[in-house]
Amino acid sequence: MSDMALQAATPTRLRLSVERYRGLLTAILVFLALFGIVNLVSPRPYSFFDFSYMSTGGCTLALAAIGGTLVILTGGFDLSVGAVISLVNVALASHMQAGVGSEFGWALAGLGIGAAGGAFNGVFVAVLRMQPIVVTLATMFIVQGVTLLVMPQPGGQIPPDFASFLTGSAIPDVLPAAIVILAIALLAWTALAHSRFGTSIYAVGSDKDAAAAAGIKVVPAEFGAYVLAGMMYGAAGVFVSAQTGSGDPLGGDPLLLQVFAAIVIGGTVFGGGRGGCLGSVFGSYSLLLIINILLILNVSAYYSTVVEGAILVLAALGVSLDRHSPVAQWLRRVSHRTQHSGGGGSSGPTRPLVFLAQPMAPTIRLPWWRRHAEDLRYALPAYACFVLVLVGTFFLFGGLSGGYVNSLLLLGSFLAILCLGQGAVILTGGLDLSLPWTIGLCGILLAGVVRGHPFEAAWAVPMVLAIGALIGLLNGLGIVLFALPPIVMTLAMNGILQGVAMVYSNGTPSGFAPPELLWLMTAHVEGITPELFLLAPFVIVAALLLSKTPFGRRVYAIGNSVRAARLSGVDVGRTTVLVYVLSGFCSAIVGVLLDGFSGQASLGMGDSYLLPSIAVVVVGGTLITGGRGSYFGMIGGVLLLTALQTLLAGTTLPDAMRQIIYGLVVLCAVVVLRERKGV
Repeated sequence: MSDMALQAATPTRLRLSVERYRGLLTAILVFLALFGIVNLVSPRPYSFFDFSYMSTGGCTLALAAIGGTLVILTGGFDLSVGAVISLVNVALASHMQAGVGSEFGWALAGLGIGAAGGAFNGVFVAVLRMQPIVVTLATMFIVQGVTLLVMPQPGGQIPPDFASFLTGSAIPDVLPAAIVILAIALLAWTALAHSRFGTSIYAVGSDKDAAAAAGIKVVPAEFGAYVLAGMMYGAAGVFVSAQTGSGDPLGGDPLLLQVFAAIVIGGTVFGGGRGGCLGSVFGSYSLLLIINILLILNVSAYYSTVVEGAILVLAALGVSLDRHSPVAQWLRRVSHRTQHSGGGGSSGPTRPLVFLAQPMAPTIRLPWWRRHAEDLRYALPAYACFVLVLVGTFFLFGGLSGGYVNSLLLLGSFLAILCLGQGAVILTGGLDLSLPWTIGLCGILLAGVVRGHPFEAAWAVPMVLAIGALIGLLNGLGIVLFALPPIVMTLAMNGILQGVAMVYSNGTPSGFAPPELLWLMTAHVEGITPELFLLAPFVIVAALLLSKTPFGRRVYAIGNSVRAARLSGVDVGRTTVLVYVLSGFCSAIVGVLLDGFSGQASLGMGDSYLLPSIAVVVVGGTLITGGRGSYFGMIGGVLLLTALQTLLAGTTLPDAMRQIIYGLVVLCAVVVLRERKGV
């Protein structure tokens, strides 16, 4: 009887084992398939040189992906990975000298710098219980600013002996040093995964509340994961320093999208609890092989970010698509309605919007300031700080001229437009990271099509605005139908848009803004830029949209509780999609206006607006997790940060300090809001 039971249990155990390691097995099969394709399309047989080149070329990404995997396993997300790698790179290139002592000491310092960055994130995420996305985004900008202070431009030098030690062969013509480094990292991960700490990481990522109830110390587990992740970023920074032989303050930026693509290919699930570092290593080399295939086929390198973004989306879709996914449920609902309505018509009366219902009895009309007491409580500090900055500017520069006020409002107009879209997204509990290259692509397309001719602008401007809305639509559909995390969908979209812009412009944007747009953004009518006359009605309409319309009420309802909003009759999916459409549309407007402001488009023209678009929303009193805030408060954040930026521009502080200050302002604002929330 026991033998029969054992035979019956064997297939079940096998099935469970396959299910447990499905992500890893898939990653290995994908790697082997891509490796076979590379051998098939390569002009010569695979050699040790090719093996060494591939292992060395993918080691930096693999080390960084191991670190990112640790964070994701806890249910977190780390956007600071590329910035930390860049900081370690420039620190070594600036200070490392020839000699065993200096080389070994600075290699350890690189690991320490990475661990310190991880500890910084861990304090805010694990100890202060803040959102990992906004914390690591702020850390990214702070670290980028520090990196630019250390080395404003590429330069420095890594001792050749140190470079050859890490990028050469551990055993000549047999084993590259990069494989030894990765083997050490993976052995450490194996020991960690089978330890109590490793079990805690998986438990916290699977269900934080259940882990705490089971006696697992959640805070040390999360904090330790961020520290170890930072250490791995430091290791990646050390290796890329040896690989390049010099420092580059922006060298780690392209790795951000690649790291998450490698992690998803490796089978780790966003949300935590499933996956592992070995799969991420195979995912890293699979991504490298895909890029190599494109190069062998003479595909432009500008397509690389398009491919990386598409891979990230497709790999995340492969994980999320099952019979319980939103798109599968939606298809079942459509099929059910079709069967019960004869192929058309409504499936029955819809549930009314409970939160929109009129009161049954007359109520006492409270004064305006009493009815908006909470909004004022969180918005007024931004206005108070804005007044203080104006006072400081007055005393430092001897007055506030009309030109200063005009410039302040003109520069703030871009953020005022962006914060409508980004603010609406944040109010629902999301985040739009595709904003930079939505701005950039729309600006590049407009300048390239118009080329200074006014007649083309009549149809080109509506076209790029429609493209911006379409980008938002794609973001929203990916988030709603396929349950992709907003951070994943919009980050991947940003990479895709960057590649599209590079392909369209061939790396060098051309064309000019039409004369009418130049006049709108640069002329003066009675000392006022004409664009400001349009800004006032925009602000009024935006404020009414979020506070007085059914759409605005639905946005707040979703941010407070998706479940409650759905039970109240809110079409959560449709509203979420519309929110991202609004964000894309606002980003396109800014791309058009920036063309007129500068006269032409440029690569990366939207990069400097990502963190400020979030900062003005948060500083204006909006809760980063959604459900609370007002456009009135966001405008206060716009005025404050624009005035602060103008004040700093008039001092001798370097531009890198602006990024650091923005990041610190966001962190401080989120901490203050958290304390007021009482969590």
